[in-house]
Amino acid sequence: MPKRDIMIKPAGPDDLQALLDLYRHLNPDDPAIDPAWASDRFSTILAQPGMTIFVALAADMPVASATLIITPNLTRNGASYALVENVITHADHRRKGYAGALIRHACATAWEENCYKVMLLTGSRNPATLRFYENCGFMRDKTGYQIRRPG
Repeated sequence: MPKRDIMIKPAGPDDLQALLDLYRHLNPDDPAIDPAWASDRFSTILAQPGMTIFVALAADMPVASATLIITPNLTRNGASYALVENVITHADHRRKGYAGALIRHACATAWEENCYKVMLLTGSRNPATLRFYENCGFMRDKTGYQIRRPG
């Protein structure tokens, strides 16, 4: 269960450096991204309809993040579907419920936007990570993980 001081918000222009710092915990071996390129890419992300990077703050410090992408669709009577990507928690703040809170928030947002399913892809082979996603309600199949809209 997350600490009571958690707040989840959509990332804004002032959150770039905090996100880059968090992403170092996701892929520590990645080379540092050029600051100008990062700024340009982040502006593109923020302007992209249906794409939201959520940031979890604990005591005003960014401790976790997840990206939600909602995709318009012509099947399922026009119901969109969603993808959750780049789920990361700062190494010093893991196992406190922040990532779970972010995933629940992302899924709730997807349901509010009338998505019929939320998918999650992961490159992780860590059994604890895979178990975590299953504990969040995702069911594993041969293509990844998904949750169907309740009801």
